Amino acid sequence: MPPYEDKLKQITREELITNKLKLVYQEIKLKFNFIDRISLALYDAECDTLTTYIHCTSNGDPLSLYQSRLSDSKSLQEIAKTGDPRIVNDMSVFDSVKKRHSDRIKKYGFKSSYTYPIYNKNQFYGFIFINSTQLNAFTDDVLEQITPLIHLIAAFTVIEFSIINTLTSTVKTALVMSHHRDPETGEHLDRMARYSRLIAMGVARQYNLNDETIEHIYLFAPLHDVGKIAIPDKILLKPGKLTFEEFELMKTHTSKGLEIINTILDNYQLDGMQHTAILRSIILSHHEKMNGKGYPDGLVANEIPIAARIIAVADVFDALTSKRPYKEAWSNDEAFAELKRISNDELDADCVDALLKNRKVIERIQSLFVDSE
Repeated sequence: MPPYEDKLKQITREELITNKLKLVYQEIKLKFNFIDRISLALYDAECDTLTTYIHCTSNGDPLSLYQSRLSDSKSLQEIAKTGDPRIVNDMSVFDSVKKRHSDRIKKYGFKSSYTYPIYNKNQFYGFIFINSTQLNAFTDDVLEQITPLIHLIAAFTVIEFSIINTLTSTVKTALVMSHHRDPETGEHLDRMARYSRLIAMGVARQYNLNDETIEHIYLFAPLHDVGKIAIPDKILLKPGKLTFEEFELMKTHTSKGLEIINTILDNYQLDGMQHTAILRSIILSHHEKMNGKGYPDGLVANEIPIAARIIAVADVFDALTSKRPYKEAWSNDEAFAELKRISNDELDADCVDALLKNRKVIERIQSLFVDSE
């Protein structure tokens, strides 16, 4: 008899959550080859949205680049409320349910499902979905063996997002402490982060962005102006137009932001965190322009990382539609017209189009995150 081999020992050395999920999936497949899919969907409580995140499947994934409201699914709401998993060993019970996600799942031939809610203390993070093309796949024996592995997936998911939340909270706190009157904190960050995810989903196929990349663009969006910590209040909060010298100093917030985030990542030992390249490109390049007249590097068109182009559109749109000490808020129509006017020249036209096609979603985001007086 060959000696026991711990195939999951590598999981503690893996820094990327996708690789950790692959290791667990491979372990499950070794025992139960009929389990065909494991996927994670994350929950945004403030918008009541579930968003597809990462997955491992035997034959493609039916639910990439997908969002839905938790309130639209009574069964998922019940799972989230009770914290109890759901076992469905014959998915034909959903044949009468006319939902896009149900149709996609059935199209791929999945016949059994197991749904596990991810919780950390009282915070609901989302769901783990496990599917099989076999009827009655999730017997007591199967569940007894895979449940510890499901707990493992839930644990490293919570750890991953706790780290990102800590990073984001650290930066937000520093911004508030350094510039407590800065009008570009709070609801601005909530709105522009969600605009960023909306834009990213709209250009995903064109720029080959997967769910994981899109989620990190959303998560890192609020950190784009971390460099403002280094800008004096007399410039950052000046109600009128900046002088040439003041604007030159203001422009340094991108490069200073990169220095700050590199220091934070190093101090927190987070340099191996997933998608730090996206974070760095957002911070450094969100003021680059398609015509090469932006800063700090004068990048042109596709030289600008797509994440930074996405953030730029989201940031400009929210700045236009928000009240500032030096201006009133523009209407959405006025802002849409301005975005169209400067697209191609300053902003990425594909990103602008992706935002403008989603007026109803924009208005919902605006209604959920209203600036406090």
